[in-house]
Amino acid sequence: MTKQTSPAVPASESPALPSALRGATGKEIIRALGMLPVLILLCIGFSFSSDNFFSLQNLSIMTQQASINIVLAAGMTFVILTGGIDLSVGSILAASAVVAMLVSNVPQFGMLGIAAGLACGLLFGLINGVLIAFVKLPPFIVTLGSLTAVRGMARLIGNDTTVFNPQLPFAFIGNGEVLGVPWLVIIAFAVVALSWFILRRTVLGLNIYSVGGNPEAARLAGIKVWAVCCCSSIARRGLLSGLGGVMASARLYAANGLQLGASYELDAIAAVILGGHQFRRRAPARSSVR
Repeated sequence: MTKQTSPAVPASESPALPSALRGATGKEIIRALGMLPVLILLCIGFSFSSDNFFSLQNLSIMTQQASINIVLAAGMTFVILTGGIDLSVGSILAASAVVAMLVSNVPQFGMLGIAAGLACGLLFGLINGVLIAFVKLPPFIVTLGSLTAVRGMARLIGNDTTVFNPQLPFAFIGNGEVLGVPWLVIIAFAVVALSWFILRRTVLGLNIYSVGGNPEAARLAGIKVWAVCCCSSIARRGLLSGLGGVMASARLYAANGLQLGASYELDAIAAVILGGHQFRRRAPARSSVR
């Protein structure tokens, strides 16, 4: 009798590896990691240049600043998934921050600054959505115009000055902590978790992916493309831009329509593009039966 030996299992097919890594080539793994190795190398380099780089205070500052960009990137994700683009998130953030600060200076109504900032972002998001979904203007043209127009409105609303409020009633959002975790980080984590749930576990998320993949096929399947683009994606991005404005003003105790949020749209787009890499799963090879 001949002794049967089991075929050797390749390292990439080993059960000890995560399922996402099985069958992936070295090039696919490098593509999936994206900029993570570069970020690690940069952190190592900065640690040699300064002894305080990995201090708790510096890490807290970096995470709080990144939290605002994360919220904007979460809103930008919905727009990009539908095949659009938004260049006005930084301007909407500035306008929302200025509105929130102005309302916070009203005696006995300071906390309404949060609602005012969110409403401002939602309003500008809906205006962009109507122009794109109903007037049929290209998203790039609409948001490029909003980039300048909304920034100008922010300066007009704030009288082209920096609006201060040393007694800001919702300053805890930008500078408070819960069990050592900054409120900004908690808000960013909650926004990302909610966005993930909507995209992966709801019908709305499926519709967003469908519209982004083929708008005409989605329309023929009974999906209201205009509602997905206008209300579900662009309006939500405007709302999150308003939230970013509230977070920024709460952290700074001030808002300026000229400089606040400048170039934030580039950071949000870059975050979505760099974070969108995923493994492309290969079909398992068929085993021949003799």
